[in-house]
This record gives sequence, structure tokens and C-alpha cells, in this order.
Amino acid sequence: MSLPISKAADKIMNTHVNADNVAAVRMSDVKKSFGGVHALRGVSLTIQPGTIHALVGENGAGKSTLLKILQGVLSPTEGTIEVFGERMTENSPENSRRLGIEMIFQDLSLIPSLSVAQNIFLNREPRRMSLLVDERREIAQAADIIGQLNLRVDPRTPVSELSPGQAQLTEIAKAIHQKARVLILDEPTSSLSAQEADTLFGMLRKLTAAGTAVVYVSHRMTEIMTIADEITILRDGQNVTSGKTSDFTLDSIVQNMVGKRVTGFQYQARPIDRSGAPALKVRDLSGPSGKPEHVSFEVHKGEIVGIAGLMGAGRSELARLLFGVDRRKSGSVELDGKPLEFRSPADAIKAGIVLVPESRHDEGLIVEHSVGHNLGLPQVDQMVRGPFIDRRRESSLNAELISRLRIKTPNAENKVRNLSGGNQQKIVIAKWLATDPSVVILDEPTAGVDIGSKAEIVELIRSVASSGKSVIVISSEPAELLATSDRILVMSNGKLAREIERDEIEGWAENAGDETQSPLIRRELGLQVAIQKASQNVH
Repeated sequence: MSLPISKAADKIMNTHVNADNVAAVRMSDVKKSFGGVHALRGVSLTIQPGTIHALVGENGAGKSTLLKILQGVLSPTEGTIEVFGERMTENSPENSRRLGIEMIFQDLSLIPSLSVAQNIFLNREPRRMSLLVDERREIAQAADIIGQLNLRVDPRTPVSELSPGQAQLTEIAKAIHQKARVLILDEPTSSLSAQEADTLFGMLRKLTAAGTAVVYVSHRMTEIMTIADEITILRDGQNVTSGKTSDFTLDSIVQNMVGKRVTGFQYQARPIDRSGAPALKVRDLSGPSGKPEHVSFEVHKGEIVGIAGLMGAGRSELARLLFGVDRRKSGSVELDGKPLEFRSPADAIKAGIVLVPESRHDEGLIVEHSVGHNLGLPQVDQMVRGPFIDRRRESSLNAELISRLRIKTPNAENKVRNLSGGNQQKIVIAKWLATDPSVVILDEPTAGVDIGSKAEIVELIRSVASSGKSVIVISSEPAELLATSDRILVMSNGKLAREIERDEIEGWAENAGDETQSPLIRRELGLQVAIQKASQNVH
């Protein structure tokens, strides 16, 4: 539940009421070329005051280019832009800020060494005697603003000490103070817990009620269906369609984005034989940090087990233990009835357990190396002939994996950094599948990838399980868990709080949420409620 609106913040929020009823943003026939490459081919976008307008499209559709033009970072090759009726004649960040446009990037612009209050008031500090910063007033006003966001931190706290979610909300508090008339949010919930996301949504509604226009960019489609008033879909640098959110279904949004019907987010039941012994058996497993704590579960061959939970629940820590990154404090792990002892990930790989890590850039890829080099890393020992690598065998493996996972790259020599997030993630998955593992653990497998790649990765996860492998999917996205999981385990504070069977999940489509919402959204709401309740019951 939101805190009462403070007087200071209320004053800020009520400065944007639009008496003339003109469009907050009107971009007409905007084109942008980089050399001979056409990033935008005549895009038009109209955003009304007091609305949340979702801008969606796959990676490369033109969203980032369009928003950088609106923010003044780029100049259009052709086209016109009006902000609350004023023609934008100068394309610069300073002019966009003067017009009331603020953009919050996925990579935040906060200064870690400064406090929350100092970041909020950066370059706009309250002063006394026109010279000295009035720190007492700065802290008091910052406390008023962050109170709006239920951001329960001392305004004097350095940003470096904040959680990712707290830092994201601090960035939004900064935009509120700067009296944004148009607020652009790029993947704003990527670092937020479900509770923090709910707080953000409540705050956005308060801002739009005061006349602020919000441009919302996210790969989470059900989130867009929940929060957005209107949607504009781009594909290949062009408008596909625009309209009220109520005029779209989840399937129609995805189909317009991708250009074809995508069924990846509908759960597909597969035959699973649970009559025999489980492939993976985990008993009373505890980690050195206290997370996980006495966790026990089983996974059968061909089964996909999802692991849900709020931030800090211990999901990634569990994955690290199973992959040998961290040493277990207690408990046991058995694979096909054989006890396993891991001193390192190399032991886990040798036993047949692999991990697609949460951060593909930091832990899954060498982005400055080629696609082929990354694909072959786990197989280097098998491709050596004498003192040299067998290039013919390496080339054959690369071609097979690129084709099998439909990795979009001109060739295997292309550097990984040149690929989209979805194709980078496919490389991480592909290199581990090449080792023919028995257990595949995927931690946030579709984080930061577009909807088309998400659907392909979901289908890939299903095919891996259908081949007889045991799969564990750790995800903070309910849609992903619901699309893949045969069962879902909910973790909280390092413990296993609840197990949810598929029959219960299907029942949520009838009983959760508003009956006017789609079954998929009602299932998501049901899962979110189940996670919250399970987390509250674990101490």
C-alpha cells in the first residue's frame, strides 16, 4: 500500500495538468539513417497527456533510436516533433530537458559515491544565501519525494549501498523532482521485485493523474497489458499499429511485433514418466551463506521444474551450489542414483550438470571473441589434435549449433558483441547443450531479450526436456515459468516454501483476477499471489 502523498511531492506532481488538451508528444514521419542503413522509415507516434503509452517491438525495431531522438541525443534525418504543442527545433538533451522530457535508462545515471538526496537534487540543489547548498532542506525534500515511492531508505545513504531496486526507484524520484512532463522508462522493472514493481505502477498512475505522459518500454508483455493505456508497435523501423491496450490481446501484440503467429507462451503438456527413480535428487542442501537452507527436491528425466521467489530468495545461490561454483555446507546431490561431490564447475560438467548463468555478459560469454570461439569453449579438450585445435571439427560443430538453435549471425567469426541479446543467450545455451548434459539449469534464461527470442528460447527449453534431459528454470518472470514448468517450487529466504503442481496452475485461469482478463494473465496473477503468500509464511 502506498504512503500518503507528501505536500512537497504533491505540489510537484500537480504542475503538469494540461488545460489545452494538446498531445504531450507528436512525432510525425520521423526518419533516421546511419550511412546507408535506415533505422527509422517514417515513424509517427502520438502520446496523450495523463496516459501510459507502451512502445513495443523486437530488438532492432527502432524503439531506442526513436526515443533517443525524442530525448535529443540523436537528430532525425527527416520528420517533425512537437512537445505539448511546441515544435522541437533544436535536438539536444538540454532542449529536451527544457521541454520537460526525462528518460530513465536501463543502465542508471546515478553517481554511486553521492547520497540519495544529492543524486535527486544534482545540479538543482536548494541553496541558502544563493551560494551554499541547504543540506537540511535538500534531505527533507528528498525524504518527501522518496516517501511517494515507498523507498524506505535514509536520504543520506550513498547510492552505492542501495539494492538494484532501490537505485531504480531513486532514479525515478530524481525525474519527479525535475518535474518531467514526459517520462520515458526503459525496462523499469528489470531490477525490481514484484512488490517494488507494484509500488512503481502505483506511482506512475499518480503521475499520469496529474497530467504527466509516460512512455513505457518493456519486453514483459503481460506487464504492458496490465499498466499501459495505449500501445504502439514497431517492426523494422516502421509503424505496425497503434491503439488502446483494451483493443489488443497478448497474442495479437506478439504477432504484430514478430510478423507471424507465436505460440511459445502457451504451456504445452508433455508425457513425463515419474514412476521410476528421479534423475536428480537433492536432499537437505545448504550453502555457505545460509542460502539455500535445507532444501530438498527431485527432478525426473524429461521434466521441467521452475523455481520462483522474490529477490533474495536464494534461487541463484541454489544454482551455484548445484553447478559447483560454491561449496555446499551440508546435504547431498545424486544424479541417476550416484552421489556427487563437486570441488568446481569442472566436476559438475564432467558429471553432466551445466548452468546457463543469470548474467550472460559477466559469466556466460567472452563478448570480444567470436561466436565460434564461444561455442567451442566447453569442447576445447575434445577438439584438440596433437598440439593444435582441429579446425575442421570445430567448424562442423559451430555450423551444427548455429543451425540447430537458429543463431542469427553472418558467420562463426563474427564477434559476439555484435549480436542481439537473444542470439547471445542462444550461444550460452548452445555451448552447454554441445556437452550432452543430463541436467540443464537455466537462471533467468530470457532476461533482456525481445519477445521473438523469448518464444524461441522457451521452445528450445521444451525440446531439451523432450529429449530426456532434466531441466531447472529459475525465473522472475511468471509468464516464462508458466509457459515452461511442469511443476513450480517457490523459494523464500533460502528455504523451499511451496510446491505448485500444474493442475493448480490451470485452476488459476478460472479463479484468479478479473474474468475479463485472458487466462494467461489470470494464471500470472495466481502465481504472483502464491509467491507472495508463500514468502510471507517463511521466516
